[in-house]
Order: sequence, then structure tokens, then C-alpha cells
Amino acid sequence: MDKKAKMIKRVRVMADYQFGKGCGEILFPDNITFQLSRTKRIRQIMLDGKRVATARAKDGMLTLSMEAAATVHSHIPAPGLRVTVCDDAVPFVAKGKTTFAKHVTAIDPGLRSGDEVIVVDENDNAIATGQLMLSPDEVEALDTGAAVDVRCGCEQ
Repeated sequence: MDKKAKMIKRVRVMADYQFGKGCGEILFPDNITFQLSRTKRIRQIMLDGKRVATARAKDGMLTLSMEAAATVHSHIPAPGLRVTVCDDAVPFVAKGKTTFAKHVTAIDPGLRSGDEVIVVDENDNAIATGQLMLSPDEVEALDTGAAVDVRCGCEQ
């Protein structure tokens, strides 16, 4: 197995672990390319010159582009990996602003703080992707504070 095939297998396994079985195959086709760090570790995963995902240096987990989040969103049934926000917050979150706990109307109970999530509107349309800052129980119990640190929105 050549070096590129090993890297493709590695990122597919990472995606399957983080987002669920089958996500690695749909996110990372055979024609992806990689940008490596100075120490030759995978940092950016690219498809047709555009970033699909980034491997975080601190823990090796993947952060998704908006296009990759939409792909995962279409593959995983609701409420998986989703944080649903009220209609009042949608314009702000779509522009990449922070999602606050008071605007969350539903959340996947299987999530944990620090997970990569997809922020959706009431009609289950993907509007942003980011990192969950609180546990689902905390999001439901609190009326203040940031729930999702939004990395990118669909209108950015």
C-alpha cells in the first residue's frame, strides 16, 4: 500500500470514528489531496483545491468545512450530530456567529462537549458547523452562555 492510500485509509477511519460508520467513505473519495505539517502529519484534507476537513493538532479530531458538514448531514438521520436553533437565531448563525444556549430548541442527546456538530434550523437545513461547548444537558438547562462555537456558516 502506497503512502497516499495509507493516508486516505487513516482519514476515513478517523471520520468513521468521529461521525459514524460510512462517513469516511462519503467524505473522502480516492482523489483527495493532503496538506501536511512540517512534521509530515495530516493537517488539511482537500478535494478539487477546496478544504474538506482539517485534522486538529491538539487531539487529531476532524473539523469540517460547510460542504463536508452538508454531506454528513445528508448521510446521518436526525437528530444525529445536530443542534437545532430557533428561527430568530438562523440569520446570525448562518453568518458564522456563536450559537447561544437560549436559542437551541433541540439537540442530539448522544453528543458530548467538544464534539463537532452541525447547526440546523427548524426545518433541518444545515446552516453552520462548529464545536459544541456544553453537554446536551447543560444546553437544555441553561439560558445563558455559548452552546456552539461556530466555525463556519452557510452565508460566509
